[in-house]
Amino acid sequence: MHQVQGSGSSSPLAGQTVTVEGVLTQDSRDRDGFNGFYLQQADAETDQNPATSEALFIYTHQSTGKPGQRLRLTGTVKEFHGLTELVNVRELTVCGNAALPHPINVSIPWTQPPESLENMRVRFTDPLTVIDHYNLTEYGELTLAANDQVTPTEYLAPGSKALRQSQRNNQHRVLLDDGQSVRNPDPIPWPPDGLEHPQTLRAGDTITGIEGVLDYRFGQWRIQPDRPPRFKRLNARPEAPARPSKDSQRLMTLNLENFFNGDGKGGGFPTARGAQHPNAFRRQSQRLVAAILQSDPDILAVTEMENDGYGPDSALAELARQLGADWSFIATPGQDGRDAIRNALLYRSDRVTPIGAAMRPDTGRFSALDRPPVAQIFRFPGSVQTVRVVVPHLKSKSCRNARSVNSDQQDGQGCFNHRRVQAANAILEWLATLPQPQTLAGTLIAGDLNSYAQEDPMQIFYTDGYISLAHHFQSCDANHCDHHSYRYQGEKGSLDYILASGTLLPYVVNAQSWNINADEPRALGYGHSAGRSVTGPWRASDHNPLITDLKLPSR
Repeated sequence: MHQVQGSGSSSPLAGQTVTVEGVLTQDSRDRDGFNGFYLQQADAETDQNPATSEALFIYTHQSTGKPGQRLRLTGTVKEFHGLTELVNVRELTVCGNAALPHPINVSIPWTQPPESLENMRVRFTDPLTVIDHYNLTEYGELTLAANDQVTPTEYLAPGSKALRQSQRNNQHRVLLDDGQSVRNPDPIPWPPDGLEHPQTLRAGDTITGIEGVLDYRFGQWRIQPDRPPRFKRLNARPEAPARPSKDSQRLMTLNLENFFNGDGKGGGFPTARGAQHPNAFRRQSQRLVAAILQSDPDILAVTEMENDGYGPDSALAELARQLGADWSFIATPGQDGRDAIRNALLYRSDRVTPIGAAMRPDTGRFSALDRPPVAQIFRFPGSVQTVRVVVPHLKSKSCRNARSVNSDQQDGQGCFNHRRVQAANAILEWLATLPQPQTLAGTLIAGDLNSYAQEDPMQIFYTDGYISLAHHFQSCDANHCDHHSYRYQGEKGSLDYILASGTLLPYVVNAQSWNINADEPRALGYGHSAGRSVTGPWRASDHNPLITDLKLPSR
């Protein structure tokens, strides 16, 4: 079989008919399997060349053989999307029982090229960290790496170095698969004791005892385990951050993951975005209310709020109503833009007072702002100074309809970076036109900027004197980014910010994210069946909230 595999990325015998003999190590011919089995050379028959794999996938519907038996067969060598296999199998014969080949010890970063271990039994000697569970319910997959991986443009300037680091991150991963080819496996395979509340599976948790066949499918190296691995919950669900003192002031920002309330009367589902039925909306709103009330903000800046006006049946009015009688919202009728979602401000009317009229920019003059930011000045009781809060939401990195300068420039910033740069400049230009009362201590820009910390739009804010408060208190590097707000394709970083103007920094006590959402599996979200059992704030959204505490001077 090492002659069939060869030492390169594809077989030197592709298209030829060969006869091989080896030990059946794992059978995948059941109804939901891969229509074949894995055959590996006996330990005493290997070529001792670490560059060549000693195993093949045998694609066949023939039922002869079971694990632990030695088989002899003839077939045609084929490269199937990067997987070396035998097809058109005939003369399949059981030669007797045989010991399973010993698994090869490996670790990540890969101790040897995975291509040299294709289809072989392997054992991961070190714990692996869960870095992504997006496909857990759809395909039964978990993405694992040696440690958590940070988005490179969170700590590196965009460009070739950041792109190479992202490529290295992707190369040094393996998927824990469930050995099935079906979508939406039932039950969800990982963790083995079931996924529900409180048995969550958070990114940052570790897995040990991973042993099985190293497989290659759909462009990813994956382990098909022959025994259940052991899961260790290291990334515990954190308590809500406590206020530093009773007389401090707290601002929170949160992407609501499309808060749409139907017709506002219990019907009108499914909606254009968000919850698709009343029960899902009930779960969504209960979790959001729990997250907001437990974090106890005075001012709440939100994005992805349904853009449906300010009447009693609007989504914004409903959220304020669910939060309680002390909650009010800022209204800017006719100025919210034409997008399906908008940015909004809510506040505790017993703790803070809006000063003057709320402002939104004219999208004619500031055409880069698809979702116009809202700005409002607030005064806290007993304070001599005021604070302006601005809530933006910049264009996402999705490449849908991206063209020319807005296409992916292969520098690590994704699509529509040019649009986000234009929007950042437009926000600062607009803010410069707003009144600057003598009592104004400074400005907080709080919202979803869809840019990681070192990307171009953020540099525009930094150059203008704004400071990312979460990064000011807890910086990120290649190995640590504890106060991230988002995970995407196995990397974590910050898309959401509370930026402070330099004049306000002396009054900032602390800034942090509350990790209730980004590390939780999508399967526990409000729209998924596995999430029905979740209570409390967990997976209220796909973004973590950011929280900043101030201590403004008193009279």
